[in-house]
Amino acid sequence: MFLRQITDSSLAQNAYMIGCQRTGEAIIIDPERDVDRYLNIASDNGFRLTAVADTHIHADYLSGARELMEHHGAIAYLSAEGGPDWQFEWAKGNPNARFLHDGDTFKIGNIELKALLTAGHTPEHMSFLVTDIGGGATAPMGLLSGDFLFVGDVGRPDLLESAAGQVGNMEPSARNLYKSLRRTSDLSEHLQILPAHGAGSACGKALGAVPSSVLGYERLNNSALREALEGNEDDFVKDILSGQPEPPRYFARMKRDNKVGPALLPDGKLPQPRQLQANEIAPLVSAGNKIFLDLRGDRQAFMKLHLTNSLFAPLTGGKLPIVAGSYLKEDAAIILLVNEASEVDQAVRELVRIGLDQVEAWIPVSEALAVPGVTLSQKSITTAELADYPNAMVLDVRGAGEFAESHVRGAKNIAYTRLAARLDEVPDAHPLYVHCGSGLRASFATPYLVSMGREVIYVDGPFDAIPASIKK
Repeated sequence: MFLRQITDSSLAQNAYMIGCQRTGEAIIIDPERDVDRYLNIASDNGFRLTAVADTHIHADYLSGARELMEHHGAIAYLSAEGGPDWQFEWAKGNPNARFLHDGDTFKIGNIELKALLTAGHTPEHMSFLVTDIGGGATAPMGLLSGDFLFVGDVGRPDLLESAAGQVGNMEPSARNLYKSLRRTSDLSEHLQILPAHGAGSACGKALGAVPSSVLGYERLNNSALREALEGNEDDFVKDILSGQPEPPRYFARMKRDNKVGPALLPDGKLPQPRQLQANEIAPLVSAGNKIFLDLRGDRQAFMKLHLTNSLFAPLTGGKLPIVAGSYLKEDAAIILLVNEASEVDQAVRELVRIGLDQVEAWIPVSEALAVPGVTLSQKSITTAELADYPNAMVLDVRGAGEFAESHVRGAKNIAYTRLAARLDEVPDAHPLYVHCGSGLRASFATPYLVSMGREVIYVDGPFDAIPASIKK
């Protein structure tokens, strides 16, 4: 049996390719939308990618299942559980779609996959037990656990409410998750746990950085799993729902699109943005109908000088999809300001994975900043200097849990990932002082608010440097 974990570090997302070396067939589980990567890996290892499966309707990226089924003829294995509101509508009626119920099995060559309903993160969520029958195995070797069970954590059950706006779903989902986790008591300790996410994903609050684990180890060391197995339901529900990070705004759109069907890429190909010339920049900035994403990683350099109304969206550290997904509309026409041409392909992929397809052009940021009359610098102070402005209206863009622990007296709290969804709640102050825990999140929020016409002072530095005299 061939098994490959394929990781997208920008979203801390894992897809899995499993192949039968005897028949040359392979399946990809939980693929992202730029499927050429998976097709190339399959080909390089002597496989034909004949099948695809999704563990659930994803919230953090667009699935590549439809792309593989309709452009490449793959058989798609999808959940039929969860009730009428949680079906893969785009696949209905397609002869290449196979809809699974709890306990159903299917084979890829001589490898058997068994679907287990593991509801909680979402109502239709399935995990897959993998058995290498061709290798002589009579018991599963691993569990493709999707967003159900992670290394060190379990899937968050609040997204249907906190991201998709389905009021009243949070607690019932948590109770379903509790029941699903308790069902794992019947599974063998030796099972490898192969999760869809690792540390850095917004699909949990305490995900580990180790890429995979073993069920017996998780029973001992995964506190959320241990509480489900050993504790009572009410305590589990209370604990799992507390401290979850605010999801980016685009999560609701991903839920919708993965349900009704992600748009197919034209001819199955990624956008090919053209290179801009410097003399095109000024008219585009003046027109104001394009979104400029500055991919530099140095926030101080950005604040010192950047293109008017551009957004700070570093390509490093997985910040581009979070920033773009939080602040851009899905039909936004995008221009990339890159450090070098080699960054364009990666940036396009990260944007396409969250449904931002209108990537029209790119230009080296150094060339754009050399154009006269189209740049500005951001007014800034340090967190230590905040006490010098006793009448300042402060916007704290940290998470609600951080804010509850301590904050500047009189500050308004809106997480940076939710600003676009709650723009009407942003205080109407001139200027508005924006800070976070280190200066990083505020560096994303500040240019966005400026692009929305707000007068902003960027407050850079650690929260601990804010004088105690102005904190609560």
